[in-house]
Amino acid sequence: MNTKALLAAGLTATILLAACSPNPEDDGRIQVAASFYPLEFLVNEIGQDNVTLIALTPEGGEPHDLELAPAQARHISSADLVVYQSGFQSTVDKAIEERAPEHVVDAGIYATLPLTDEHEHEDETDEEHAEHGETDPHFWLDTTLYSQAAQDVADALADVDPDNADTYLANANSLITTLTELDEEYAARLSTCTHDSVVVTHAAFGYLAEKYDFHQIAISGIDPEAEPSPARVREVKAAIDDLGLPMVFFETLVSPKVAETLASDLGITTGVLDPIEGLTSDDDTYLTIMANNLNALTTGMECTQ
Repeated sequence: MNTKALLAAGLTATILLAACSPNPEDDGRIQVAASFYPLEFLVNEIGQDNVTLIALTPEGGEPHDLELAPAQARHISSADLVVYQSGFQSTVDKAIEERAPEHVVDAGIYATLPLTDEHEHEDETDEEHAEHGETDPHFWLDTTLYSQAAQDVADALADVDPDNADTYLANANSLITTLTELDEEYAARLSTCTHDSVVVTHAAFGYLAEKYDFHQIAISGIDPEAEPSPARVREVKAAIDDLGLPMVFFETLVSPKVAETLASDLGITTGVLDPIEGLTSDDDTYLTIMANNLNALTTGMECTQ
């Protein structure tokens, strides 16, 4: 065989080998696509070394604003399991509908808290209201509901990968125990507060308020990017004065400008209350942020524990 023939044969063999070789991302672990951080946390905590996470929302990104690139949408088709929350990110809902993945966990079933008049301010457009439906999407701030979603993820992983089912279920039980202890700490520390209200930039904390019997006064509605009307700002100022509240809370993924201006006008302080829609630091996790939120609430409501 001449040199050209040898080269051609070698090239053909190389092409065939490449075609038959496994995907470099396919390391034998279960591929799980999760739509945004709270669901990513569940996948990582329960799947651990048996799972490769595909995060659909970029780190530090605002999940409300997510637009899926074609490559991300393809992950929804190729993943062994997709974990998402229907009604929260329309671009993910659309991709799920179009690509119909075989194994799906929809955490949207836990977003059951109705939006009240306090949530539905005049700054929210009809389109924004339709995006979120009639319920508050931030169910993961309720550790009981979040524990139920954790169990769903564990059950789905066990179905997809039965060889490691016991590991997934054990990991979920461990996480649920931790969440139960966190719930007990919240209940104890928020039972001895001077105030029963907090001022927040957007109405993301309804589940916490419902569970631990306090009231959120939201400057904006359920959409974190919505600009509050001057009338709404005046209403919030009056509420702060009437109730003698010492603090206005802002968030990590949204501009603090409105909260800072409001606090400055009233001569009070600001603090961070995080709805945990995404991370801004690699040092943070759902659990560390929930602990920070508890400390912030005890300060903002002047609790004695």
